[in-house]
Order: sequence, then C-alpha cells, then structure tokens
Amino acid sequence: MKETFFFQAMVYLAAAVIMVPIAKKLGLGSVLGYLLAGIIIGPACLEFIGSEGTDIMHFAEFGVVIMLFVIGLELEPSRLWRLRKSILGMGGMQVGLTSVLIAGLAMLFGIDWKQSLALGMITSLSSTAIVLQSLNEKNLMKTAAGQSSFAVLLFQDIAVIPMLALFPLLASETNVATAEGGHGSASLVSSLPSWLQPIVVLSSVAAVVVAGRYATPPLFRVIARTGMREMFTATALLLVVGIAVLMTTVGLSPALGTFLAGVVLANSEYRHELESDIDPFKGLLLGLFFIAVGASIDFPLILAKPLLIIGLVVGIMICKLLVLFRLGKSFSLSTDQNFIFSFGLCQIGEFAFVLFSFSSQQGILSKELTDTMTAVVAISMAFTPLVMVLNEKLILPRLGVKEAAEERESDIVEEDNPVIIAGYGHFGSTIGRFLQANNVRTTVLDVNSDNVDRLRRMGFNVYYGDASRHDLLEIAGAAKAKVIVIAISDEEKRLELIETIKKHFPELHILVRSTNRYDAYDLMNAGILHIYRETLDTSLRLGVDVMKLLGHRAHEANRAAKMFFTHDERTLKRLSAIRNDEEYFYAVRQNQEELERVIQADRTAHTLQIDEGWDEESLIAENKGISYE
Repeated sequence: MKETFFFQAMVYLAAAVIMVPIAKKLGLGSVLGYLLAGIIIGPACLEFIGSEGTDIMHFAEFGVVIMLFVIGLELEPSRLWRLRKSILGMGGMQVGLTSVLIAGLAMLFGIDWKQSLALGMITSLSSTAIVLQSLNEKNLMKTAAGQSSFAVLLFQDIAVIPMLALFPLLASETNVATAEGGHGSASLVSSLPSWLQPIVVLSSVAAVVVAGRYATPPLFRVIARTGMREMFTATALLLVVGIAVLMTTVGLSPALGTFLAGVVLANSEYRHELESDIDPFKGLLLGLFFIAVGASIDFPLILAKPLLIIGLVVGIMICKLLVLFRLGKSFSLSTDQNFIFSFGLCQIGEFAFVLFSFSSQQGILSKELTDTMTAVVAISMAFTPLVMVLNEKLILPRLGVKEAAEERESDIVEEDNPVIIAGYGHFGSTIGRFLQANNVRTTVLDVNSDNVDRLRRMGFNVYYGDASRHDLLEIAGAAKAKVIVIAISDEEKRLELIETIKKHFPELHILVRSTNRYDAYDLMNAGILHIYRETLDTSLRLGVDVMKLLGHRAHEANRAAKMFFTHDERTLKRLSAIRNDEEYFYAVRQNQEELERVIQADRTAHTLQIDEGWDEESLIAENKGISYE
C-alpha cells in the first residue's frame, strides 16, 4: 500500500494541508510547516517516506528552477542592471569572505586545505527557496533587506557554475580517475576538447537569450490564438523544462538558465500570463522540496553525533551571520534591515546537497564527512524560519529599534502646530497634502528614516521619530496641539500610541486610520470615536459609479451611498461588542436585511424627487430634451 503512487501523493498532500496552516497560525511561516510535515511523515516518525525521499528531493528541486524563472519574469533587464553593484559587490564579497572564513576554521581543526576550501565554498551558499519564500510571505521583497537578499542569492546561484568547474581541480589524480570511471562525465560537454567546451557553453547561453527574445513571442502568439488555456500552460512548462535540460546537458545550473530566460521575457506581452500559469506549479513543487528536506534529515546520525552536528550548525550560521551583518553595514543598510538580511541568509542552501554529492563523487570529501554535512545543511534550513521568527519577535523590537535610535536621533524640533500626523505613508501623506493646501499647519512624524529623507527632498516638512514615545510627542507639541491623526499602518503600534496619548495627553482629539472593520472593532473597544476605514469611502464611491453605469440617476446612487455609510457606522459599535461567531453572523445578516429595507423604502418615497435638482446629468439631459426613462 505504501509503495503506490496515489498513496504517496495522498501522504504528501495531507501532510502539507495539515501542517502548513498550523505553522502559519502559530506565526512560523509556511516553510517551517512543510519541513515539519516532512519530518513527521519521514523515517524519523511515521515512516511513510523511506529511501525514495532523496529521489523526490531531486525532482522537487525543479520547484527552485521554476521559482527563479518567475523571479526573472519580474525583473526587467534595466532593473537588473541597477542591482549590479549589490549583485557583484555584496554577493561576491559574501561568497568570498564566508568561503575564506569557514575554510580557515576547518583548517584549524586539521582538515586538508583542499577539503577546507570545498567546505567553505559550499557552506557560503544560502537557500534561495527558503529565503525568497519567507520574504515574499512577509512582504519584504521590495525593502532594502529584500533587494539585498535577492542580489546575494542571485550571485550565489551564478557562483555554483565556477564552483563545479573548480572542484575537479581540488581532487587528487587518483580520485578523479576513480570518479570518472565510476560515474562517467558530469555532462556531455565534458567529453569535448577543452578548447571547444567554453564555446559550447557560451553558445547555449546565447541560444537561450536569442530564443527568449525572438523565437518565443511568435510561438506564444500562435498558442494564444488557439484559445486553449491548458496549451499555454503546457508551452510555458515546456519552455522551462527545455531550458533546464539544455543547461544540465552543458554542465550549467538549470536555475541560472531559467532565470536568464525569465529576464529576457520580462518585457514580453505574455509575461503576466506566463507568471500566472506557472506560479501554482512553483508553489506545489517548492512545498514538495521542503517536505523532502524535512524527510531527509538523518536523525540516527544526529543522535549518534548530537554535539558535533548541532555545534557545526550553530557555528556555521553564526559565522555567516557575522559576515552578512558586516557587509550590510558596509553597504549602508539600516540596522533593522540589516538584521532581516543577516538572519535570513545565515543558513546553508539547497545547492549544497548537489555540491556535496558532486564533491563526494570527485573524491574531494569522504562519504562520512558528506553525510555529516548533509545533515548539517538540512538542520540549518529547518532552523531558518525559527531564526527569522526569533529576529522578528525578540531582537528587532529591542535591539533593532534601540540601535536605530542611537544611529539616528530624533530630529523633531519644538513646534506649536494644531495638528500632528503620525505616519506619513500613502494614507497619511494624502491627509497632510490636503491640510497643507488649506493652510493648516501640521507636524508630521514617521519612524521610517528612508521615507523621511525622501519626503524632505520632495519639500514636505516631515520629522523622524517614533510617535508612540511620550517624550517625542511632548517635543512635537502634543500638549498644545488640538488634533492628532494616527495614520500608522501597524495595527499594534496604533493601539500602543493611543494608550500613550490617553495617558499623557487626554485633551488631544484622536482621529485614527483603520485597515478594515475588524481593526475598527479593536479601536472602538479602545475608546476611540473617530475611526476612518481606509477602504470604506473608496468602495462606496466605486459602488456609486457602478449604479450610474447601470442607469441609476446620480442623486439616487449618492443618496443610497450616504445612507449605507450612516447605517454602517451606526451598527459598527454594536457589532464590535459581539464575541461569539454565531451571534456575530446572525447580527450581520439582520443588519443587511434592515439596510436593504431602509434603502428601498427611501427610494420609493415621494420626497426623493426633490433631490433631482442637484443631479447635473439629469439637468443637462432635460435641457437637451433627452429622456432617461
């Protein structure tokens, strides 16, 4: 039963469906959920997965290949060129410094310099799959930490190619002969004359670029004309698989080849269709890869050498973290971004499995050493989500904020303005510009130093500082101001700031941004009267336009929107006090039915006709003799 394909598929899917939501609920992220699922169904626990786990991992690595293709689709060549300093500078220095540091430490423990160098290069790599998945889940890819992480990971993927070329030189002649006799050539290109090999490799890369630029658009155009969505998906997968096969044949990284193809297609009109078709496969295969990693952890080996393996995991991760943090400082990352960058990349990556296998085949590293290091790699990858959560929950709120404050002191000057705006993102800046246009003086506070500098260059009077701090509010003039607008995006920070104001500045009128109605419930229960849901007005305005396009008169649609707004605000307080789900759902249904009755009754009332006077479109139509009936 366990050997059947459907049973295996059921086990993998069930493990993911059960463990990933639990991990997400606990704030651990989906990656750790997949890893835990693999551990549970693997040889260490339920034994649903046995020796085939390694084979599944090789198949699941295709998820990493697809992920890099999708990333390439999102990167226009111009953006890639802008990142060249981070890719070559930060990425190159990270790989070089980490390789030298770990190789030096390995030599101190008596390991041969060739083996030490191989260990240093392999352990310098980080996990593209885990890091990018985690950053995407936390919406950090567009931050400085996210962009720096991506640049370093991209360089690491490229660096795998020269590593594969260099490893045979680290092996002794006897070991090389044995490896070649036992395993054959690494690729078809290796059987060619040495002068022809680089030509074939470069030609293959050029073929990918040319095909992506000139051959694939006409092909996708033909496929799109068929109107068959599944054929477009099949063509997209064929493109990715074909490039992976070509890159593997010439001895290059398939992930690098598909990334290059994605970059070439980034300006294509089919870019978004390709991304949407391939993305589900990427997610499933990445999940399968993480499950396979969890299942491949050799617990008997770990239990046999617990101190050695855990010591290696912790030691390597600390070494990488120190190198990364120092690089982040050198490249001017702010303290909080540097912590995210350093903790995110301190594990050993999935390409280490490939490189350890290759180095073992080449006779560079012994089987005992590669088995031990394979366990170290798997554990470091499993630790990564926990390390990132530790950084997010414990280190950043304390050390990150503290050091950021030391690096840049608050630059708030004492002012006597009637309005204070806390948070100057897309929501707060609109309020600030509106008040400024009406000559209402404001003091603006924002904790994002990059945002402050950018807005100041635009001419806005914005100050750096954490508005939840009592002393900074005092300096900003909270004791003399009349109104404070809380436009901070962080819900917990908003509640913290409200408590500070109520305690130290009780006379200050508080107007608070709310993300949605559930956030509004928390704010109401905190005693706030003036709550502004950021999506409510826009949603109603769009609804009014829909009614007008369907033939309703402007006055009718606007009046209905005003009634909806009044009714919704009136019932919000009552709903915020309900804690039981069933009672809440019943109350929502009752409110909706009541709202429909009120609007329908108002629409049929005779007094509604007097509002037609301000309906500009109906007046114009009447003057032109046009009938709306």
